[in-house]
Amino acid sequence: MSKLLVVVLSSLFVTATAFAQAPAASTKPAPAATVSAPMASDCEARAIGKNGKPLTGAAKMSFMKKCENEARGGAASGANCEAKAVGKDGKPLTGAAKASFIKKCQADAKGTK
Repeated sequence: MSKLLVVVLSSLFVTATAFAQAPAASTKPAPAATVSAPMASDCEARAIGKNGKPLTGAAKMSFMKKCENEARGGAASGANCEAKAVGKDGKPLTGAAKASFIKKCQADAKGTK
């Protein structure tokens, strides 16, 4: 009787483990029609959070929108502003100072074009 109980419990454990490892159905939305495939796949690959996991939901949508916008032409001014974001002491700006500098720099870059 105890052998039968061990066999039944071990088989339940094995099947439960197999079902737990089955991949979930993919509910990923299709990339936007206006975005070229290489651009979308590049942005998809870079959509990783600080914890190393892929972004989901609103965070992913926001990242994708920003990434696609930069890929269309905003990347040049954004990259220049990032490089110029240095304080008087020669150290890179961080936090609110960096955000404010980049916002002003990009606004100036758009105004001169």
